[in-house]
Amino acid sequence: MFNELGELLCTITGFDSFSLQPNAGAAGEYTGLMVIRAIIRYGDANSSIKRLLIPAAVAFKARGDHHRNVCIIPVSAHGTNPASAAMCGMKIISVGTDAKGNINIEELRKASEANKDNLSALMVTYPSTHGVYEEGIDEICKIIHDNGGQLYMDGANMNAQISTGGIPAPEQSQPLGTISAAPWGSALILPISYTYIAMMGSKGLTDASKIAILNANYMAKRLENYYPILFRGVNGTVAHEFIVDLRGFKNTAGIEPEDVAKRLMDKGFHAPTMSWPVPGTLMIEPTESESKAVLDRFCDALISIREEIAEIEKGKADIHNNVLKGAPHPPSLLVGDAWTKPYSREYAAFPASWLRVAKFWPSSGRVDNVYGDRNLICTLLAVSQVVEEQAAATA
Repeated sequence: MFNELGELLCTITGFDSFSLQPNAGAAGEYTGLMVIRAIIRYGDANSSIKRLLIPAAVAFKARGDHHRNVCIIPVSAHGTNPASAAMCGMKIISVGTDAKGNINIEELRKASEANKDNLSALMVTYPSTHGVYEEGIDEICKIIHDNGGQLYMDGANMNAQISTGGIPAPEQSQPLGTISAAPWGSALILPISYTYIAMMGSKGLTDASKIAILNANYMAKRLENYYPILFRGVNGTVAHEFIVDLRGFKNTAGIEPEDVAKRLMDKGFHAPTMSWPVPGTLMIEPTESESKAVLDRFCDALISIREEIAEIEKGKADIHNNVLKGAPHPPSLLVGDAWTKPYSREYAAFPASWLRVAKFWPSSGRVDNVYGDRNLICTLLAVSQVVEEQAAATA
């Protein structure tokens, strides 16, 4: 089954072979960079470079080039990329994006040329986490190759380009050693991937990508009249995810992205990615698996939150004491004897009619995330108290 899974993944991507050892996406990044490092240090100039379409002159220069340790990472790449590069002992150089969310090609070119003697790799996420297909991806690849580097493409957003195929990987005779402690990584996870791919088939996987892109564009279109959508491609569309800009509400209503995220819990949803890749935003990735009814409910929730923000902007709700700042509202608060909020318990708990049929109840109210991150708090009972309680229970 593992061999067949590897063959299926090779068919999907165009790679020659696959390692199933990495236990997670970040482990996959580390593995990819280790492969690139092995290519640069030990690579066969004929086979590996020919397959990667790198000029022969660069190939011979790269062979045995132990000092190549510069890794260029765009700010639109996946968030774990810098950590993976650091684990591989690489020097990280960041390049920015343009107003449309694409990699700044001229900045990339300058960074590549300035480091051409030490350039190892570019880590690129395609489509980017800004939710756009890089318009100059071919030119980006050529710039890196021309300056002696290799490319690692992050697989986090593969759902949006699975039908486009991949670049063949180099043949590699020098082993890297193990990436995880077990020969097949998290072996119990692999049947899930195998079953999904085998049941979907090539047409199903292609359709999944199309539906994921369609879902994201449908939601972006529904929400664009209520929130700014931060980046779009040349034709005005997004990829499989999109960014809702909430930064303006801090000035108009004192509302932060966390307030929106917590109010979404009252409305039955776990919030999407918050304040990344752009601070003060929500990055929404609906995938192919949600029905239109669920997409509409989520859009309706965000639209109703925009209306709640408008109440603050108009002065109808207090800027410091409102339903957004008070969210989420757990049962312990709603059924307590005291209720000092300027809005009703009913509106706090049931802002939409469908919630009366299927309500997800948050287990606690707002917590101080920053304090919790900076201060270790042990909630375990003292050993003596555990012994006393056990003794009382068995008496």
